[in-house]
Amino acid sequence: MCLILLAYKYHPRYRLIIASNRDEFYNRPTAPAKFWEDYEDVLAGRDLEQMGTWLGITKRGRFAALTNYRDPSLRSNTAQSRGILVRNYLCSHEFPVHYLEGVKKTRHLYNPFNLFVGDLNQLLYYSSVNNCIKDVPPGIHGLSNSFLDTPWPKVVKGKKVLADCLEENDVLPNDLFNILADAKVVEDQELPDTGVGMEWERILSPIFITSPDYGTRSSTVIMIDYDNHVLFMEKSMRDDRKGWRQVYFEFDIS
Repeated sequence: MCLILLAYKYHPRYRLIIASNRDEFYNRPTAPAKFWEDYEDVLAGRDLEQMGTWLGITKRGRFAALTNYRDPSLRSNTAQSRGILVRNYLCSHEFPVHYLEGVKKTRHLYNPFNLFVGDLNQLLYYSSVNNCIKDVPPGIHGLSNSFLDTPWPKVVKGKKVLADCLEENDVLPNDLFNILADAKVVEDQELPDTGVGMEWERILSPIFITSPDYGTRSSTVIMIDYDNHVLFMEKSMRDDRKGWRQVYFEFDIS
């Protein structure tokens, strides 16, 4: 599960602003974001179990991010890792729409997912559930574990707080990290019913998730201005769960 908040061609200074949380079981081995040794163009964290990723960007300005679509009835225990979809896009040279046309043909190999892919010219959204590719229009958007902009409480709240934050021209990364750190649990009457039971609906309802075995493992902020300068910051949980490590990168898209 994850949450992706984004402002696309909305802010006067930044072409794209991403604020995202990755939620995962604590025992799944993960590497913090860095430029990959096997693909030096790619900046992303890495799932060390399947060698995919959930979000990343390249020095050429290719961007991709993924969330699961929550519906236990559609889940297969033999499906391939969805993180491969983000990895393959970042490591390829295909146009975004051509890549997603290929994904449509193989979507049955994966459990349900949502996928953003883009470059400096466009940003696309694809859902394997409705099998539809869409241009992301300029504005503020939120994606959790349903369709883009589905009004789950965390999505509605995140979009509103992000919009308020971006009223200031001089938006700072820490402002976005503060949004991602909101761990307030949603009232029961506001919870969606996604088939996982009330206890898990409560656990999964905040922007920042905590539980004994599962929760928010990393928070990422990406800011790309109209001069194609990228700021990338990530806070990720230490392996011993006793603290957080932070990485910071800046570069110009080539």
